[in-house]
Amino acid sequence: MKQPEADIIVIGAGVSGLTTAICLAEAGAGVTVWTAEPTTETTSMAAGAMWGPYLVQPLDRVDAWSTHTLAVLRDLANDVRTGVRLVSGIEASRGAVEAPAWGGQLDGFRMCEPHELPANFSTEWRYTAPLVEMPIYLEYLRRRLTGSGGVIQRRRVSALAEATREVGIVVNCAGMGARDLVDDRKIVPVRGQLVVMKNPGLHEFFSEDTGASPDLTHWYPYGDTVVLGGTAQPDVWNRGPDPAVAMAIIRRCAEIEPRFDDAEVLAHRVGLRPTRDPVRVEEESTTGARIIHNYGHGGAGVTLSWGCAADVAELALVPRSQRAQRPPRRRGARP
Repeated sequence: MKQPEADIIVIGAGVSGLTTAICLAEAGAGVTVWTAEPTTETTSMAAGAMWGPYLVQPLDRVDAWSTHTLAVLRDLANDVRTGVRLVSGIEASRGAVEAPAWGGQLDGFRMCEPHELPANFSTEWRYTAPLVEMPIYLEYLRRRLTGSGGVIQRRRVSALAEATREVGIVVNCAGMGARDLVDDRKIVPVRGQLVVMKNPGLHEFFSEDTGASPDLTHWYPYGDTVVLGGTAQPDVWNRGPDPAVAMAIIRRCAEIEPRFDDAEVLAHRVGLRPTRDPVRVEEESTTGARIIHNYGHGGAGVTLSWGCAADVAELALVPRSQRAQRPPRRRGARP
């Protein structure tokens, strides 16, 4: 099939960049994605991804973006080839905390009975949420994009002018790269480290509400493997796995689930969450080519991806006068 000439360039091939490019291509735009590194080496590949708004602002827009994405992921979970599954499990806290505001959107959301609590935990919720196996999911997104006529090119960009010289619309989904690309000092890395182990027989996820602690405790089962986490280390740029941190992650998880003591370690993952307060989804006021930004999602990149992409597509493709007259986009509508 002959590829259309690109009239939009999307910079970045992580989950935000690919999802945005899909929304634009499926709306009829000619789209080329420029990526400095293969999809298999992006921060998104390192994620242990479960739907859930994670320390991101502004709350009103996050609510709309995450609700929209939840509906799309539920739909994708009907196809095993996407890497998305609906998985049940628990979120627990060692202290008294309020239920998350988004909990009511999830199937089976309820407070647990005292006998269901692990030792040393006082509060717990059970629910079913989308769990995303990122290697499979990113490959699905790549196939879906190219199947819609989109093109992915390896190209490192040092200035947006390199793209604006070629097309009329540029979408910046560069993640951490946006810090230098547009000189945005608001975006900072939050280092995440995960351990991939052979699954000792777990079918449900577990996540501890650790508040603002940089030490996280959670595990997500993916069939024969399970991903244990993790860390949330602000302003740490090291992308190499730290053996001491890996052992601490396994120890925290094994204190709750002893089967991890004897499980085999298969791999380590490290990624830098591109964190910004607030998330930046907006069109920049410029002369000449139009620039639309979509970055700074932190640890909620998957959770916000389809909602943010739909907003970007509307900014790019719907004239401003028509946007003002259109009824609000229905939450959960598939792009």
